[in-house]
Amino acid sequence: MLTIPRDGWREDPASMDLSRRRGGALHSGRHLMDRRKFIGGAAKGAIGAGVAGLGASSLAAPAIAQERPQIQWRLTSSFPKSLDTLYGTAEALADHVREISDGQFDIQLFAAGEIVPGGQVLDAVQGGTVELGHTASYYYVGKNPAFAFGTAVPFGLNARQQNAWFYEGGGNELLNEFYAKSGVHAMPAGNTGAQMGGWYRKEINSVEDLKGLKLRIAGLAGRVVEKLGVVPQQIAAGDIYAALERGTLDAVEFVGPYDDEKLGFYRVAPYYYYPAWWEGGAALHLMVNADKWNSLPDSYKAMLNAASRAVNCSMMASYDYRNPLALKRLAEGGAQLRPFSQEIMQASFAAAQELHEEIASENEDYRKLMESQNAFKRDAYLWSQISEYTFDTFMMVKQREGAL
Repeated sequence: MLTIPRDGWREDPASMDLSRRRGGALHSGRHLMDRRKFIGGAAKGAIGAGVAGLGASSLAAPAIAQERPQIQWRLTSSFPKSLDTLYGTAEALADHVREISDGQFDIQLFAAGEIVPGGQVLDAVQGGTVELGHTASYYYVGKNPAFAFGTAVPFGLNARQQNAWFYEGGGNELLNEFYAKSGVHAMPAGNTGAQMGGWYRKEINSVEDLKGLKLRIAGLAGRVVEKLGVVPQQIAAGDIYAALERGTLDAVEFVGPYDDEKLGFYRVAPYYYYPAWWEGGAALHLMVNADKWNSLPDSYKAMLNAASRAVNCSMMASYDYRNPLALKRLAEGGAQLRPFSQEIMQASFAAAQELHEEIASENEDYRKLMESQNAFKRDAYLWSQISEYTFDTFMMVKQREGAL
């Protein structure tokens, strides 16, 4: 679960030192993706049509810049600066909008807590405190459970499927119909990929082992596991380690290896379970105040769309590069990987389906989004088991054989 730290992160010094000593990706400038180079050329090309539509295609770049209005907006993130992949994605987006507009469209960035807490980004955008927000839609399921479909729902889609549903399957259009009721327009702007199922102080082999388990988990996932006897807990990120150490928590669901490594959970809860069936691909969104969006020139809308699409890709690439390296370091440090048993997976699936139906029966927004995503999901998994699954499985066997 993408979490909202109350006071930022308390990084585990030992794990950070470990990553540096072993050439990990945490601070390896040699391997860090240059987001500006990645996006700059593509994004400029993507907005070319928008600029041409304004009749400026034959003008020199300085003349075009002079004709564009100077706009300065503020963007608040749901994440602290210590999260280079999450907060850093908003930084990259702002940088590239500034670059492709030749400095005419400037976005000033604020971390969680600098203007509003991370969990109030939607409210800040909706109310006009800021024009933009970079956040996870499912933080707002307390307002309406349908917000979950912007990020991830239990037993939903993986990251590639999320993007296919967003861009080609009508997901963006349906979500923006829903978001419009809250006075915002939104576009996908990042994805963590499949997350891990969390850190546990003891092994969890059966549904019986879940009963009475104090697990830090929130949102719809918390409502699902509650049906299995789990006691969901909501604790600020900075307090998790101490709660695990004292036994106030039995387990914690967080993000994945790269982000989890920073908190050193494996020292007090060594069993690292997978998969996070509640987050097969957790998407982030750039949310824009609807009135401000409608007032933007078309070329500036194109800039935001192009930059959002680009960081949506680069964030996934960032996690795909960093997570394997972090996972190896965690295993070397004592983390013990465990898959959830089929008994737990089947019981969780049944409980999730029950919850989906309960919500959909009384929430039209939820029902509409669920039916669209489910129709897409049936075909998506039909296709992926033919192509991706067979190829990936073969290559995974070769990896285990040491043949790669």
